[in-house]
Amino acid sequence: MWRRILEQFQDSPSQQRVVRFLLENGFGVSSEGKTVVNGIEISASALARVIKVDRRVVDSTLRRICEIDELQSLFSRLRVTPDLTDVAKNLGLSVITILPKNAGDKNIVSSAVDVLASYDLPLRQIFVTDPYVVETPRLVIIIDGVIPADAIQKLRSLPTVQSLIL
Repeated sequence: MWRRILEQFQDSPSQQRVVRFLLENGFGVSSEGKTVVNGIEISASALARVIKVDRRVVDSTLRRICEIDELQSLFSRLRVTPDLTDVAKNLGLSVITILPKNAGDKNIVSSAVDVLASYDLPLRQIFVTDPYVVETPRLVIIIDGVIPADAIQKLRSLPTVQSLIL
């Protein structure tokens, strides 16, 4: 699905960057062609500065999204959820980031969760970045407390894991 969306903007690398940014961050597009984050409007100028494109590129990308029913339907429903990764330490949580050998492997999440469940570690948040949207797909797991060293070793030894970031 994501690949099909990005292909709609194949003719414009700068518009494709805007679309990729919107998808990576869960930013939606209102029926008026404005960028919205959980209903809060974000200016095209602010978005352009972050993406490093001209404001007119953002405006034209948003108009184009509104002109394609399938895209308007999708982007009008996107929502942002909180990512606790950067504040985990302040909250007494631990973050495990797993870089997979093959992002298409269907056992990445289940094998990692099985290891953590065997230590009775409470999961607070888990998310996977989409390999079609981001260049370096990853699995991020946030748990309560400290991860035992033995659990870290077991995670590292999983056949699906390329590397671990703690």
